[in-house]
Amino acid sequence: MSVMQQVKAKYKLIALDLDGTLLTDREEITEETKKWIQYAVDNGVKVIFSTGRGFQNSKGFWDELGLDSPMVLLNGAEIWEGPGKLKNRVFIPRDTIRNIHAIAAERGGWYWGYSVESLTGAKDWTPEMFERDWMKFGIGSNDQQKLAEIKEELLSWGTLEITRSAPVNMEISVKGITKESGVRQVCQMLGLSMSDVFAIGDSDNDAKLLKAAGLGVAMANGEEHIKSIADVVTSTNNEDGVARAIRKYVFQIE
Repeated sequence: MSVMQQVKAKYKLIALDLDGTLLTDREEITEETKKWIQYAVDNGVKVIFSTGRGFQNSKGFWDELGLDSPMVLLNGAEIWEGPGKLKNRVFIPRDTIRNIHAIAAERGGWYWGYSVESLTGAKDWTPEMFERDWMKFGIGSNDQQKLAEIKEELLSWGTLEITRSAPVNMEISVKGITKESGVRQVCQMLGLSMSDVFAIGDSDNDAKLLKAAGLGVAMANGEEHIKSIADVVTSTNNEDGVARAIRKYVFQIE
């Protein structure tokens, strides 16, 4: 690594998606990937998550990597300055949650939501849940036509941002809240610009960020339209795609 220490990073911030990107299909971070993330940190690069996951199921990976950097969670609806330091949360209005929930319960195959208190699925949803504040709500179905119809109806309200992290779901936030908006907030906090950002992902909820970043990297296992809009494509999440991309594009080591 001593020779590598002389290489200057081309980007100042690495924004990592989790599922299908940083994590393997077994939801693990490979040793090679850990090595290159640590190398980036050691060389002054900020490494952050930009994920649809919430604090409840991303903190373990934050801890595993020992990162003290900001985090963009829930597709930008929750921003952390660092461990234990909440920056911002954007809630979906409670009456809107009631309306979304009614559609999900009647027409969705399954649904879930992220509140401050919990990640809650359909089987655990109780009337008390409507007294909580929700940052993201998800609806899933194996019926693509049904999903498309629900999405069209929700978009017609004009107040919601809708994306997806898999072909069988949709993820709902307040309009204008995206991974891109979240990473822009982090850049403002750190005095960086979007041209300083190396972003990597695999799904529709990564699209706007990959387009706005200095370099947008798609995973080989990613959705076809994500690969088509990205600047470059790396190998899959099971083949150290993140590690290879950091090495090649951030540090320009072949």
